[in-house]
Amino acid sequence: QVHVVESGGGLVQPGGSLRLSCTASGIIFSIYDINWYRQAPGSQRELVAFIRSDSSTQYADAVKGRFTLSRDNAKNTAYLQMNNLKPEDTAVYYCRILGPRDSWGQGTEVTVSL
Repeated sequence: QVHVVESGGGLVQPGGSLRLSCTASGIIFSIYDINWYRQAPGSQRELVAFIRSDSSTQYADAVKGRFTLSRDNAKNTAYLQMNNLKPEDTAVYYCRILGPRDSWGQGTEVTVSL
């Protein structure tokens, strides 16, 4: 019943910015925590950051100071603002909603390259 869609990925130069969106339907969005993961080519999936239902956040060391999470519960959407992007940020980014069942989006590709 839960449908999760990520968007906002693309190609950006080092030092640039992107804003990823995670929009959900079929769920009471406001009461659940949201995790963001990424998986680089040939690498394991890693937790990037999460935002709780009260909007408190935590970030992986690799992205601290550069990435910012937020959520707009009225729009059933969580955002991952990514600034000062580096080539090592290149990955497929996934949104996970910690609801009654784990609900994942399909991923959105981020490529940081010249």
